[in-house]
Amino acid sequence: MGEAFDKHFSARANKLKASDVRELLKLLQNPDMISFAGGLPNPQTFPTEMIREIANDILGAADAAKALQYGITEGYLPLREALADRMRKKGMDIDTDNVITVSGSQQVIDLMGKVFIDPNDPMIVSAPTYLTALTGFAVYDARFETVPIDHDNMRMDLFEEKLAELSKAGEHPKIVYVLPNFQNPAGVTMPEKNRRRLVDLAHEHDLIILEDDPYGELRYKGEDIRPIKSFDDEGRVVYMSTFSKILAPGFRVGWAVGHTDILRKLIIAKQSSDVCTNVLGQVISCEYVTRGHVDPQIAEIRKIYGRKLDLMLKGMSEFMPDSVRWLTPEGGMFLWTTLPEGASSVELLEKAVKKKVAFVSGKAFYPNPADGFSTLRLNFTYPSDEMITEGLRRLGSVLDEELT
Repeated sequence: MGEAFDKHFSARANKLKASDVRELLKLLQNPDMISFAGGLPNPQTFPTEMIREIANDILGAADAAKALQYGITEGYLPLREALADRMRKKGMDIDTDNVITVSGSQQVIDLMGKVFIDPNDPMIVSAPTYLTALTGFAVYDARFETVPIDHDNMRMDLFEEKLAELSKAGEHPKIVYVLPNFQNPAGVTMPEKNRRRLVDLAHEHDLIILEDDPYGELRYKGEDIRPIKSFDDEGRVVYMSTFSKILAPGFRVGWAVGHTDILRKLIIAKQSSDVCTNVLGQVISCEYVTRGHVDPQIAEIRKIYGRKLDLMLKGMSEFMPDSVRWLTPEGGMFLWTTLPEGASSVELLEKAVKKKVAFVSGKAFYPNPADGFSTLRLNFTYPSDEMITEGLRRLGSVLDEELT
């Protein structure tokens, strides 16, 4: 019976596959499993009492029903106004009409694919890049053109070469997708000079930049860098972010900032997806911002995650074999690790799970299924402090056995 309906599925549906990370999250059901696999915020950072107070005020008000009714597709106006003000402080020359709210920033990826991508259209991504961006754009049959990363995120020299190569072949990609801050999965950050160069190249080649910034507020060391959108004077950058990492992921409230012509198309596409974003979640998020809670809460989150990152780096130095290498991020949620050439993180994962520790194989973050086998991603925000140390001890013992 399991295959009885296969012939009815669309060609697009038959290309869909489960996310490696989502499947691994099922391991969390085992209480003995220490998981570095997911990209989950730590529940310790959720401001439960603050949310309860705000929700009580909203639902106790005379107009409480408004927060429980359908809303407009563009999003709750006071929240969009608050977000526009916050984005202006980050250097963006925008107003409220340049902001829409979405059902988690992942929805922006889906809407951008729906609005811009025709089958076999080339789009440029870094290698590695965010797994669910790949699966999101693949639904629309995008053809991925990849640019390797280094410690400065996407390599601008190779990006220029890729653009020249495509232009020579008569191809003109519409979108370049980037995560400039503490990139998922590698944790690397794009310096300001490269952000400016990216905008210049987008102008020269008539590209739209999709700037995905879910982790920008999670900086534990170094100085903040202005968003790519702040260097955009043509409206060709679409910026996206979320409350999932700085409030609570369960609200599914994110936002996009872009040129009104682009947002108009995204709004029409959104109307066929969800009609409107979670209204109660938007109203709570708005109060969270306008009551002045967001920056103190971010400071608290940074303190907790900064400590966890330090524990992670200490444990890596203590337990990992000398042949294992990793990048040291200044923020975010992930540690990108490289095994010696020829070692397979896919095979290692099978053995690690038997020792009750899990991670994500790096191959999940590459469009080419042959890439990334000697890499892996470790999340340090979700496990408890004790689990970080114990999990790395377990993982180190598996690596010692496999690499010796």
